[in-house]
Amino acid sequence: MNDMLLNIVLADDDEDDRMLFSEAIEEIDMRTKLSLFNHGQELMDYLVLPNVVLPNLIFLDLNMPIKNGKQCLIEIRNNPKLKDLCVAIYSTSSSEKDIEDTFLNGANIYVNKPNNFSKLREVVEKVLQLNWQYHTSNLNKDTFLFRI
Repeated sequence: MNDMLLNIVLADDDEDDRMLFSEAIEEIDMRTKLSLFNHGQELMDYLVLPNVVLPNLIFLDLNMPIKNGKQCLIEIRNNPKLKDLCVAIYSTSSSEKDIEDTFLNGANIYVNKPNNFSKLREVVEKVLQLNWQYHTSNLNKDTFLFRI
């Protein structure tokens, strides 16, 4: 597969979800570096560090304490240093309002958290294999909600 190292970030307050996501990433045949954050403020503090290597892709849970995913998304899109990062909303919510809000606020894709490990692995692998150039230049609601 591709020899490029994918720098991936997951911000999720659920410890079990972080652990399962890590295990799914380990099983995928791609070179990845995963950084995990417990909530949105922790993620944002990291992203604005002076010499940080910015991630290729951020998986962002919506419902987190301290700073939620939507607040992070808005902050990312309003920061000149961060505005072009690829952001995948990664949530249990299938609310039309959440999907619409995150689309309008500039998320690149919306992924519902799968309810079993094999589906999680499949979803994460497919998202990592997306042509992100296409997904960032031709944003439309039809390709925004990712379904397996």
